Amino acid sequence: MQQSNSFKPWDNLSHDVPAALVVFLVALPLCLGIALASGAPLFSGLIAGVVGGLVAGFLSKSSLSVSGPAAGLTTIVLASIQELGSFQVFLTAVALAGVIQLVLGFLRAGTIGHFFPAAVIKGMLAAIGLILVLKQIPHALGYDADFEGDESFFQADNRNTFTEILAAFDYFTPGAIIISLISLMILIAWTMAPIRNFKWSSYLPAPLFVVIMGVTLNMLFINFVPALAINETHLVNLGGFTGIAQVGSALSFPDFSALTDPRVYRVAVTLALVASIESLLSVEASDKLDPYRRSTPLNAELKAQGAANLVSGLIGGLPVTAVIVRSSANILAGARTKASTITHGLLLAIVVVSIPLILQMIPLACLAGILLVIGYKLNTPEIYRNMYKKGMDQFLPFVITIIAIILSDLLTGIAIGVLVSVFFVLKTNFQTAVIVVNSDSQFLVKFTKDVSFLHKAALRKAFARIPANSTVVIDGTKSQFLDADIIETIEDFVKSAPTKSVEVEVRKVNRINGATHPTLKD
Repeated sequence: MQQSNSFKPWDNLSHDVPAALVVFLVALPLCLGIALASGAPLFSGLIAGVVGGLVAGFLSKSSLSVSGPAAGLTTIVLASIQELGSFQVFLTAVALAGVIQLVLGFLRAGTIGHFFPAAVIKGMLAAIGLILVLKQIPHALGYDADFEGDESFFQADNRNTFTEILAAFDYFTPGAIIISLISLMILIAWTMAPIRNFKWSSYLPAPLFVVIMGVTLNMLFINFVPALAINETHLVNLGGFTGIAQVGSALSFPDFSALTDPRVYRVAVTLALVASIESLLSVEASDKLDPYRRSTPLNAELKAQGAANLVSGLIGGLPVTAVIVRSSANILAGARTKASTITHGLLLAIVVVSIPLILQMIPLACLAGILLVIGYKLNTPEIYRNMYKKGMDQFLPFVITIIAIILSDLLTGIAIGVLVSVFFVLKTNFQTAVIVVNSDSQFLVKFTKDVSFLHKAALRKAFARIPANSTVVIDGTKSQFLDADIIETIEDFVKSAPTKSVEVEVRKVNRINGATHPTLKD
């Protein structure tokens, strides 16, 4: 639906600006971590974050989703850079991917996003929440072997999600644990009285206070308790970037001479398809988290993502998608309009070039505390209770999607969840499309909806159970379509009925290719 007057950006800055600060703090380490894991320059991750906030944020019709570099693309990006031989050639593929997404948007391909079952989308949200908790535990303990933002079960450091946690307990940093625990206490206290009752608490986001606390506490450790000091390996790392004077040298540009290389087009198509699917999934998930239940036009979203990838590729950034972690942080922080998304992009651009040395003093432990709380909010017990109340056909796809995503990666887990949902849809359809009731030797076989060849086995089984010397009414009046396999099954039963002394009456008005089938005349 369209935004109402109550959602004008200028009227909601008191909500959107604090939320933008939270998203900025979450996005900063994620942009850097994803670039590092992708084998790309660290600055390319920041460029993608800025472009995602400004370009995708401005052009998207989504009120609350946030775009930037995606962890789900790291493997593809890493392999593509190695295959193409240089980052500049890869940027050409990113720009081409943006053009492909624009074309997909104009072809109205975004409607594919409506075919993802609600149970799977909700399972994806819960899985991302659990992954945040599991992946941030090592960072909270001061063990940062895996990159920030990793969502895959099998990691680049040859461990998996669970073995990484076990290793973290062997290599923990006491100072990081102290900062993580204090961060969690502050974040929890901020939601409770009496702090919540102070007006100033609504203007100072708890995550910002946590970061200020983390920097201050580590400075105290360095000066007074060196044994607890957190060294630079556990702080935000901008890759040696020291300020605005380095922006020019940090930018990269595409090598358009590579347009004659067919490999560039193959990489571009891969990026466009995977980025589009991830964006559509994330936007659908964001709409479900939106407390005002606004709906995003998906074709417009593809165009926005295409424009963002075109710009990102042209100025040296990683591929951009809508991303659920940043979107969740935005929504849970109280954002109301896209002003929050755009503001977070501005903050990334301004703060990184103006105070990079201060940013590099932020302990990853306090950022881990922020992400741990976000992860919990996506996984409250109430979410599981509500899904359970909806029945097994909703609850099982929800749970299986969660498990599949945690034990693989986002897209693989979603694919498994969709297959499970399709199974339950077919199962439900089999159970309700053909109804058989009886009273003594009188049977009614009723079709309640369109019946296809998929129901042939169930119908044959129903006919086989009808005993001799019975009366059967086959009622198709509620069905608009019976396909040829079903017609043939009915005809076979009608022909064989006299051998069992079964009397059959067929009721229907069914049309195949515009003509009433003889077997099913009124």
